[in-house]
Amino acid sequence: MTWRRTIGTLVAVASLVAGCGKPAITAVVDDFIGNVAGDTRINQRFANADIPRLKRMLVDQICQASGGPCTYTGASMKDAHKGMKITDAEFNALVEDLVKSLDKFKVGAQEKNDLLGALGGMKPDIVNQ
Repeated sequence: MTWRRTIGTLVAVASLVAGCGKPAITAVVDDFIGNVAGDTRINQRFANADIPRLKRMLVDQICQASGGPCTYTGASMKDAHKGMKITDAEFNALVEDLVKSLDKFKVGAQEKNDLLGALGGMKPDIVNQ
């Protein structure tokens, strides 16, 4: 699956749980990034990251992919993770953090499975150990 399909699925999930548009996208991204930042299994990967910028970039990426007025100016998933030597365990921890957010917003099983399937399709661009 392409990143656009993954982002489109996240937009659909965000719309289901928090209304529509950029506020919904922001709510899901904020919760997800909060989970990642607090996860000792992977938060060291973000120790030097500008977390507010990361949130803005994710929101813009999702907003643009959904046809909104935002413009994503960040790197592709492959380029963003190149040379980071991300492991399967780290990827799995990230997915668990996402599931926590989806569960918090009571996202339905079908929508959750669609999103996780799409994210799984991006794994080869992220895991590069």
